[in-house]
Amino acid sequence: MNLTIFAATGGVGRNLLAQALAAGHEVTAVVRDPGKLGERAGPKVRVVTADLSSPDPDALRTAVDGADAVLSGFGPHGQADAGHTGSGTRAIVAAMRATGVRRIVAVSAAPVSTTPSPGRPRPPRHDPGDSAAMRYVAAPLGRLFLGKVFADLAVMEDVLRASGLDWTVVRPPRLTDKPLTAGYRTAVDRNLKGGSTVPRADVAHLMLHCLTDPATVHHALGIAT
Repeated sequence: MNLTIFAATGGVGRNLLAQALAAGHEVTAVVRDPGKLGERAGPKVRVVTADLSSPDPDALRTAVDGADAVLSGFGPHGQADAGHTGSGTRAIVAAMRATGVRRIVAVSAAPVSTTPSPGRPRPPRHDPGDSAAMRYVAAPLGRLFLGKVFADLAVMEDVLRASGLDWTVVRPPRLTDKPLTAGYRTAVDRNLKGGSTVPRADVAHLMLHCLTDPATVHHALGIAT
C-alpha cells in the first residue's frame, strides 16, 4: 500500500514508519523536522515537511495525493502544546477530500471516551471498560493534569466523525516504549478492563491492522496489554 504517515518522528509515528516499511509499504513521512528521521529516511520513504500547528494546505495535499490511506500519530505532547490537534486534523481532512483519499486511522487516548467536546457535549460519565480505580482515581487525576490534552484529542475525534471519511481512532491508555508484543487486547467503542498501559509499538501495529479491517471503520478502538 501507499501510506502517508503524519508525525512520523513522534513516539507512535516512529513505530508506524518502521512497521510499515518492514511490511513492504511505500511511505510518505510528514514531519516538521526531516533531520529527525535520520537513517529511517530510506529509498521507500518520501519526506514532506509540514508543521500541523500552522499547516500549509499545498504541502498537505502533496503529502496525501496518491495515498491508499493516511495514518496520523499527531497529538499534543502535554498541556503546553495542546490545542493544535483538532485544527491540524481538520487540515489533513481537507487535503484528503481535495485528493480523493478516504481512509484515515488516528491515535487518540482512552480518557477521550468520557471527555466532552463541541460535537459530543454529553459523553458517558463512565466508560464501561473502566475499573473503579480508573473511574474514581486515575481518570480524575488525568483530567486534572492532562485535561487540555484530552480536550484537544476530543476535538480531533469530532473532526473525524464529521469528515465523511472512512475513519478509525485508536484510544490507548498510558503509552510505554516497550517492544512490540502483538498480544494486546482490543475492544470496540470502549476501553479495556484492567488495561492501564500499552507499548507504542502495539498501538502502531493495531493502526496498521485497521487499514485492512473494514469492521473498524467509524469506530473508536480501545487497546491495552
